[in-house]
Amino acid sequence: MNKYIAELIGTFALVFCGTGAIIIDGVSNGALGNIGIAITFGLIVMAMIAAVGRVSGAHFNPAVTIGFWIAKRFDSKEVLPYVIAQGIGAFLASGILRFLFPDALTLGETLPAGSWMQTFVLEIILTFFLMFVIINVATGSKEQGIIASIAIGVTVLLEALFAGPITGASMNPIRSIAPAIVNLNFEYLWIYIAAPIIGAMLSIGAWRLIHPEEN
Repeated sequence: MNKYIAELIGTFALVFCGTGAIIIDGVSNGALGNIGIAITFGLIVMAMIAAVGRVSGAHFNPAVTIGFWIAKRFDSKEVLPYVIAQGIGAFLASGILRFLFPDALTLGETLPAGSWMQTFVLEIILTFFLMFVIINVATGSKEQGIIASIAIGVTVLLEALFAGPITGASMNPIRSIAPAIVNLNFEYLWIYIAAPIIGAMLSIGAWRLIHPEEN
């Protein structure tokens, strides 16, 4: 059970700190701004990978888990337990944030600033880049070591910096599902479920092209 608990805690931290930063930015009249929110997401991802990467692989993201599975670096029987653990962590975080900030209008849901098509394509590309970095720095399905934590954390930070104002830079279905359901806001949620999974799948295809020995 240790790897499932690690995934639960890591996903809880990601959603609690990341969407918590969005909530606090909203209730404090923009004290953090997009830069502060992006840094929060990047740093918590970096910290949690360093903390539990050797235990669970520090996926914290169903799209990443599916990506590793498609790459044949992850056992099929582990996919559902990992996603369930990630979901429990994410929903616990969103539930606590709703308790702490009952008057907040948003719980950090991801919503398009432009057209749905623009966000859909951007989220596919953002997740493509994220999964591409992860699959190339991970050992097996494990994201281990300071290099992996920095590379992945910086990728999340970078993508949140430039795409956050347009798409919310989710790149993670469960990060979007939990706050949307707890806040009963399902508009455009399908984008943030489908696009990251498609992006991760495409990324594994590209990874195979540049690493033919993995085929």
